[in-house]
Amino acid sequence: MAKFLLGKKIGMSQIFQENGAVVPVTVIEIEPNIVTQIKTPAKDGYSAVQVGTGKKNKIKKPQVGHFKELGKFKHVREFAVNEADASLRVGDKNEVSVFVPGDIVKVTGISKGKGFAGAVKRHGFHGMPASHGHRSVQRHVGSIGQRFPQHTLKGMRMAGRMGNAKTTTRGLEIIRVDAENSQIAVRGAIPGNKRGLVMIQGQK
Repeated sequence: MAKFLLGKKIGMSQIFQENGAVVPVTVIEIEPNIVTQIKTPAKDGYSAVQVGTGKKNKIKKPQVGHFKELGKFKHVREFAVNEADASLRVGDKNEVSVFVPGDIVKVTGISKGKGFAGAVKRHGFHGMPASHGHRSVQRHVGSIGQRFPQHTLKGMRMAGRMGNAKTTTRGLEIIRVDAENSQIAVRGAIPGNKRGLVMIQGQK
């Protein structure tokens, strides 16, 4: 069965293991995840499970018809599943007990936005030499093209907006599952700001 949850990033902490090792973890808060729709290849062209979480005071009329009596959800996301794994039904509830310590997961979120950044910060460019006639060009990009085809090629690494993009970190391990407080501790860092929405999905 596919394992997945929507959660809220709380922040980073550390856990001491029995052998005294310190493990850096990110704590994720999990509110009840309600299945709002099952997508099938016959009807939608692909297999996925749509999940809603969080509460909202007011939603639009199309959402009222879509959610029916399931609730007013603040966040709705889809998780791709195999057709054989689609054992969930509309209205089913997923909680932290879906995962157990030792599970390997991937976490997807929106990375922190860092505004307009130069190529040195954004792409790790070394910059120009700082001596031998170079003046005030240490952090310049350098050449961005050639004589042919008389335009800058698409995908050229240049200055621009950094961050604020969908990012996935793979191969993370579930260290602790706190069912009482509805929290999960994942080894290492995950993308996003504090209180930001993240998608947790099991990896095989």
